[in-house]
Amino acid sequence: MRALNIAATGMLAQQMRVETISNNLANMSTTGYNARRAEFSDLHYQQMTRPGTINATNGTVLPTGVQLGLGVRPAAVTMEIQQGALAQTNGDLDIAIEGKGFFEITLPSGLSAYTRDGGLKRTGEGQIVTSDGFPVAPEITIPVETRAITINADGEVYAYFNDEVQASLLGQISLVQFTNEKGLEAIGSNNFIETEASGPALVGTPGRNGLGTLRQGYLEQSSVDAVKEITELIEAQRGYELNSKVITAADQMLAATTQVR
Repeated sequence: MRALNIAATGMLAQQMRVETISNNLANMSTTGYNARRAEFSDLHYQQMTRPGTINATNGTVLPTGVQLGLGVRPAAVTMEIQQGALAQTNGDLDIAIEGKGFFEITLPSGLSAYTRDGGLKRTGEGQIVTSDGFPVAPEITIPVETRAITINADGEVYAYFNDEVQASLLGQISLVQFTNEKGLEAIGSNNFIETEASGPALVGTPGRNGLGTLRQGYLEQSSVDAVKEITELIEAQRGYELNSKVITAADQMLAATTQVR
């Protein structure tokens, strides 16, 4: 009774789809979050009669054959690259990326990670870091006597001091892009790391070579569409129920065979 195993793979697939949707809905308010989508592929087929098999002595060939599918399997959970809406915060270190690109940060291990979460902070030493305390690369330190900070669209960070009229350039925030952004590995806390699938990090200046520009005083909101997610959740729930009906039907068929006398 193949139907039992086939329906079981269908229930597992819909369960994975529901888990992906629930993660999207849980991150509706996560800064810079991109929704994920579960993708599936059919399993291999049992070839009862292969297409093209010679069916008679005169060389007649079967046009289709008999191929029995054995269910479904998860193929990927991909990230939908989509620009989230920009929310104004007026924070001097709140920076939104308008377009493509990631901020580069340095993890405690010394490795580089990448994020679109521009809710940056300042340490006691004046260093610009993420909410988790990871320094932004290249490192920029804001002097204690700084009166105000301005960050332009190109990522240049200027500081204003009480005894000076002209602003002083402290450094420039760079952006990073990848050939295949969907190939990045998510490690939590809005951070990603480079993989072989993503390709190497390509560092550049905001607004050049296809990179986006920066908007000071804004944060990028999550790109999750709640209405779309709820619609897909209903579809996944109905798919799960239909597969469970198949298991019930297969069980009744097996029960009928045991009652034959």
